[in-house]
Amino acid sequence: MCGIVATVGHKNAPEFILEGLESLEYRGYDSAGLAILNSDSEIEVVKVVGHVANLKDKTNNQNLTGRIGLGHTRWATHGQVLTKNAHPHQDQNGDFFIVHNGIIENFQSLKDFLMNKGHRFSSDTDSEVIAHLLAYNYKKLKSVKSALIASLQSLRGAYALAVISKREPNKLWGAKLSGPLILGLAKDNSYYLASDSLALASVAQKIIPLEDFELVEITPKGQTIINLKTDQIVSRPTELMKLTKEDSQLGDFEDYMIKEIHHIPQAIGDAIRGRLNIDQNFITLGGLNSVVDQLQYIDRIIIVACGTSYFAGMVGEYLIEDIANMPVEVHLASEFRYRKQPLSRSSMVIFISQSGETADSIGALEVIAGSGMLKLGIVNVVGSTISRLTDAGIYCRAGLEKSVASTKAFMSQVTILTLIALYLSDNYKDYRLLSQQLVNLPSQLSQFLNQHQIKKIANKYYQASNFMFLGRNYNYPVALEGALKLKEISYIHAEALASGELKHGSLALIDKKMPSLVIALSGKTLDKNVSSIAEIKARKGKVIAIVDDAKSPIIDQVDDVIVIPKVIEPLQPLVSAIACHLFAYYMAKALDRPIDRPRNLAKSVTVE
Repeated sequence: MCGIVATVGHKNAPEFILEGLESLEYRGYDSAGLAILNSDSEIEVVKVVGHVANLKDKTNNQNLTGRIGLGHTRWATHGQVLTKNAHPHQDQNGDFFIVHNGIIENFQSLKDFLMNKGHRFSSDTDSEVIAHLLAYNYKKLKSVKSALIASLQSLRGAYALAVISKREPNKLWGAKLSGPLILGLAKDNSYYLASDSLALASVAQKIIPLEDFELVEITPKGQTIINLKTDQIVSRPTELMKLTKEDSQLGDFEDYMIKEIHHIPQAIGDAIRGRLNIDQNFITLGGLNSVVDQLQYIDRIIIVACGTSYFAGMVGEYLIEDIANMPVEVHLASEFRYRKQPLSRSSMVIFISQSGETADSIGALEVIAGSGMLKLGIVNVVGSTISRLTDAGIYCRAGLEKSVASTKAFMSQVTILTLIALYLSDNYKDYRLLSQQLVNLPSQLSQFLNQHQIKKIANKYYQASNFMFLGRNYNYPVALEGALKLKEISYIHAEALASGELKHGSLALIDKKMPSLVIALSGKTLDKNVSSIAEIKARKGKVIAIVDDAKSPIIDQVDDVIVIPKVIEPLQPLVSAIACHLFAYYMAKALDRPIDRPRNLAKSVTVE
C-alpha cells in the first residue's frame, strides 16, 4: 500500500528519496513526506498532502541536503488525508523519525499508555505511536537498537518500518513483519531500504529482501540483519537487481494501464515459454514438479485470492474442473481466514496474488500453516512473502505492473491456471487443440490491440451512471472483472451477473439509462445469452455485445458490437477480458480520470 524509501551514504539523499517515492507512488498517493539528517545533525522534515510532485516542489524550495534520510508516500488508513497525518512521524522531542507501512492493531492501548506517561501526539494515525514508543524505551535502555527491539515486541499487527534518530545520527534501521521491505546495496557503499525493489532500480546493484521478524541496522560502513526471534545475526546471500529504471518508464504510452494492456501478448508468451511442449503434449511447471509425489493424493483444490486475482481464480475453477476433472472451490481470502470449515490433507490450496504481499491472503495462508495441506503460490513478484511461505509456486513472469488496476497480471494468472489444468489432466480430449491455440494467442491479441472500435463505443457511453456486465460459464468471472475495472478507474457504478441470474431480480434495474455489456461468445451458452439480450432489449435497455463472429446473429439485436478473436472455450477469458479492460480504460479516458492512480485505492493491499 504505502511506499517507503530510505538511505545511508547516498551523496544527495533528498534526490534519491524523491525519485524513489515517484516510482512507488502507485502504492499510495494521498500524501508524502521525507526526513533528512543535515550537516548539523538536525533532522529536517517536509510533508505535503497530494502527490510526490508537491513534495518535490516544497523540498527544492527549502534546499535540503544530507546523506541520511527516509521518505514515504501514503495511502490513508488511520486518519484523514491531512498534512499532520502524512509520514514521517516523530516523537514529541524530535528524537525519533519513522515511516511505516501496515497497521498497528493495538495502537490505541499503546497510545493511552504513552499519553499517561506524558507523551503528546500530533496526528490521528496509528503509526505515530511507534515513534513515541521508541522514545519511551530509549529513555530506559539508552540504546536505539535496544529501544527498537523492545518497541517491536510491543506492537501487534503488520509493519514495514524505517527509522532514523538524532540519538545515533549515522544509522538507519529497518524492520519487517508482513509488509515488504528490501535492502539495497550499491557499488559506492551506499545502502538503501524500500518497500519495492522498483525504487532501487537506478541505484542498487544487489538486494536482500528482509523476512518477517528481522531488524536491519545500517551505517555508512555496512549492514547487520538480526532475527528478533532468535537474537542471531542473519547471513543471507544477495540477489542481483533485475529491474532497470527503463522498466518503470511510460515510453510512447500515455498511461501505465494502456502500456500494460499492450504488453499482455508478451506476458502470456512469457508465462508459457519453456513450460508448454506441444509436440510431446507435455507441461513442465517447476513448482508442481517439485511436489509431484504429493499431487497423486490430491482430490480437491481450494483457490484463495482477493479482487482481480479472485476473479482469475474463478476462471481457474472452470478450467481445472473442465480440463482436469477435479473439484475446485474459490474463496475470498478475507473470508477464508475467518471461516471454520472441514479441511483435509488431500486438499491443495492455491494462493493467487500479483504482489505476493496481499495481507488477507497471507493471513489465510497462516490459518492453514502446519495443517499438512499442500500450499501452492501463483505470484508475480519474485521473493515475495507468499512465494516464501508456500510449499511450491509458479511465477507469472508478467513483469512490472505499475497501474493500480491490474490487467496483464490477471491475464498471466489465468494463463498459469490453464497450464495447471493441463498439467493435472489425464485424458482431456482437446489437449492439443487448446495447447496450439494458447501458443498462437499472443499473435492474435497483438493484432486485436491495433483496432480502435472499443474506443469509439466507450466515447458513446461514457456519460452513463450505471452499467451491467453479463456473462456465462467461463465468461461470468470475466464479467465480474470487467465491472471491477470500470468501477476502479472510471468511478461508474457497475454490477456483474451470471447472465442466467438477470431475470432473478436484477432485471428491475434495466431501463434506457442503464447500458449492459454482454459477453456472448460461441459455445454451449450462446443461445442463453441471446435470451438475456432479448430480455434487456424488451425493457428498452442498450446492449453492447462482445462476440467472436463478425456474422453472429446477435449483431442485429444489439446496439454496439465488439468483435474479438475466436478461440476454444477455455481460452475465451483471455480474449474477452482484454476487451473489457480496454473498454474500462477508454471510458475512464473519456472522463479524464487519473487512470493509473484512481482515488482511494493503492496497488498492493498489505493491510487487512
